[in-house]
Amino acid sequence: MSQKDKLIVFDTTLRDGEQSPGASMTLDEKVRIAKSLERLRVDVIEAGFPNASQGDFESVRAVARSVRESTICGLARAINSDIDRCGEALADAESARIHTFIATSPIHMQQKLRMSPEEVVERAVAAVKRARKWTDNVEFSCEDAGRSELDYLCRVIEQAIKAGARTINIPDTVGYNVPSQFGETIRQLLERIPNADQAVFSVHCHNDLGLAVANSLEAVINGARQVECTINGLGERAGNASLEELVMAVRTRQDVFPCETHIYTPEIVPASRLVSSITGFAVQPNKAIVGANAFAHESGIHQDGMLKNRETYEIMRAEDVGWKTNKMVMGKHSGRNAFKTRLEELGVNFETNEELNGAFARFKELADKKHEIFDEDLQALVSETQHEKEDDRFELVYLKTYTETGETPSAELTLKVDGQEQQTTAIGSGPVDATFKAIEQLVNTGSILQLFSINAITQGTDSQGEVTVRLEKGGRIVNGLGSDTDIVIASAKAYVSAASKLLANTPRTHLQAVNV
Repeated sequence: MSQKDKLIVFDTTLRDGEQSPGASMTLDEKVRIAKSLERLRVDVIEAGFPNASQGDFESVRAVARSVRESTICGLARAINSDIDRCGEALADAESARIHTFIATSPIHMQQKLRMSPEEVVERAVAAVKRARKWTDNVEFSCEDAGRSELDYLCRVIEQAIKAGARTINIPDTVGYNVPSQFGETIRQLLERIPNADQAVFSVHCHNDLGLAVANSLEAVINGARQVECTINGLGERAGNASLEELVMAVRTRQDVFPCETHIYTPEIVPASRLVSSITGFAVQPNKAIVGANAFAHESGIHQDGMLKNRETYEIMRAEDVGWKTNKMVMGKHSGRNAFKTRLEELGVNFETNEELNGAFARFKELADKKHEIFDEDLQALVSETQHEKEDDRFELVYLKTYTETGETPSAELTLKVDGQEQQTTAIGSGPVDATFKAIEQLVNTGSILQLFSINAITQGTDSQGEVTVRLEKGGRIVNGLGSDTDIVIASAKAYVSAASKLLANTPRTHLQAVNV
């Protein structure tokens, strides 16, 4: 297959996806997602923005050291310090790419950069040349290309390619374009730029008007050969183009698209669930490809057609994207080695035997509560364990709730605060409300509850409930995660986890620095 026939999939869940308020990920969580993307056979993984913070630098370096099969990319403004920091973070990558960018729209150049068009061209060229000192694999982006003047885009891109950029990204940074307009922009750029054949043209579309996937696909039809996207369409504001929708559209409509991806599609649903679990951003049931109802049929007419021939109402097979596949059902009789092996297959590795033993003990506790334990249960168990390992200032010891028709619900709580047990009681509008008020009495975060979300991890009434609690105080946003077969206990665990993070001495930096 020639390079022109391949559609390169560039995933930016770890960078642009993390810019969703509340979607901040730990280093370990980023590595887990990166390993999942590697199993998905993503071509390029944008691991972060190394110069944003020391934490982001360490995360990019950890991903670069952990992933061997995908190219690892770091983002850098067209500034020497950004580019050099990016090169340092990627030093251990098997295959590295530096992605540098500068704004090219009149409003951004005038109002944000306060630079002339000539100065922007000079800065772009200098940035690409600087990046080439670290790697031959350099991507250049024209930020806000969707609102840039076409003649000027041609000029900037021609010079960036001359300087050594081998991927040129055309972002619709604010989600302003419509498919016909965006596709025509790509076609014109490829036709008018003399050295366009020396670079792969990429697109990075935002979903402010709900058109990110449509714009990306139209660009592909008109010659783009890289799409930048995220799992579940995660991203700031309305999000990014959804990887699963782009990949399956190209795969399903090979009669329309002159290219194909190398994505291993059965890993799509596992990757979706992992990202949802870690970020706390639930996937809506009717979400294309990965939503719980994506392959469900309730209409009698549809069901009748499906029984006669699946293709009457399904254009894809559920198994092809990972539904009801790659499942190893485990239970109380499963041994430690089977537990460890399955988690390794899911991209989870334990640094010490103590960590493994602790996680296995929790697995056994869960196995006593529910008969069958699925991959989703294991992922939730590990996510919760890692949250507790990082933020252990508070620990739930005991919880008793009371609720009865016509009576005011109450909660009796024992919490370990900095190693000392403390008790309290509270009333509320329901058992969860009473529990949260009791916890707040002891921890006194003074925060605002921004999100309380419950998801059933698997099917059945014995399913674990996975709860995400998002707290905000003084502009700082943190997520807490808890899981249990009792949703009230899961809720308490999540609130305790979030409170520990919020009051930690070393807060985790949340990246809200860049738009591409």
